[in-house]
Amino acid sequence: MATTIQPDFNFVLSERRVFDETKAGVKGLVDSGVKKVPSLFHHQPEKYEKASNLGNTWDDIPVIDLADIGRDPSKRQALVDRVKEASETWGFFQVVNHQIPVRVLEEMKDGVKRFHELDTRVKKEFYSRDGLKSFVYNSNFDLYGSQHALNWRDTFRCYLYPDTPKPEEIPVACRDILLDYGKHMMNLGTLLFEFLSEALACPEPELTVGTTMHSDSDFFTVLLQDHIGGLQVRYHDNWIDVTPVPGALVVNIGDLLQLITNDRFKSAEHRVLANDVGPRISIACFFRPVGKGTLKLYGPIKELLSEDNPPKYRETTVAGYQAYYVAKGLDGTSALTHYRI
Repeated sequence: MATTIQPDFNFVLSERRVFDETKAGVKGLVDSGVKKVPSLFHHQPEKYEKASNLGNTWDDIPVIDLADIGRDPSKRQALVDRVKEASETWGFFQVVNHQIPVRVLEEMKDGVKRFHELDTRVKKEFYSRDGLKSFVYNSNFDLYGSQHALNWRDTFRCYLYPDTPKPEEIPVACRDILLDYGKHMMNLGTLLFEFLSEALACPEPELTVGTTMHSDSDFFTVLLQDHIGGLQVRYHDNWIDVTPVPGALVVNIGDLLQLITNDRFKSAEHRVLANDVGPRISIACFFRPVGKGTLKLYGPIKELLSEDNPPKYRETTVAGYQAYYVAKGLDGTSALTHYRI
């Protein structure tokens, strides 16, 4: 078996290397006038035939309305209860009235579009697979690790905290809005961490901080999506559409939060369906430690454990979890399984 699979994958790796060395990504293929999707991006249709798509069911996704949270303290407990219920059942919810101006959300989407529409020669300056760089543009983070088909997407990633990048490290096309958007996201993220900590009734809340089917490898993600849609969350073995709603932000629980809450909060599997309308733009803010913080050990919070609820996961560092997550790739399985006791 091994002798037949290995040569095939070596051939695939050589094809991927050729693609990677263009530094033009998926958009480069489109700009070149490609008429058919290259085999590197072919996914097996039967993998998705088992999933039942229930159509536009945005109303089923929990919605957390943050209006007047600063002026009406009595609303806080009700919001905490809503966050707790959504995190334990769905692992997904939307937030509205989050105090981030619509103009900021729209300009952020425009900034992402401006970058990806830059001349390839300009974008190549930022194309890299060096995870230590403040700003990195590439296609498929698991290009050389995953033995599954690639995703039809290009991305850029920027570390905004705890150390703000130097202005010259961020492309002019999206520099100002990226820094502005990051400030708004940190404020929202801090509020969400407070809600999640209170939902756990954790006496030490500081302990909780530190497009193929997948779950995210962070504590939680805040996602801004455009009008095109395609995002789906897996709920009770059904795929539920997360229909775009103007001004709303999508929040999903990540693997690390499921690990430290010992399965109380759910890291929901999700995916994005391809379509012939586009390009689709989405901006995800991943809340997890960076730098030295990635070397701290995380395990189930001790205050949540008991004889009836023993630890279900072994401890890991964020760096270790990330390394395993990247090496495994987006293969449709959860990286959490590797850490189960």
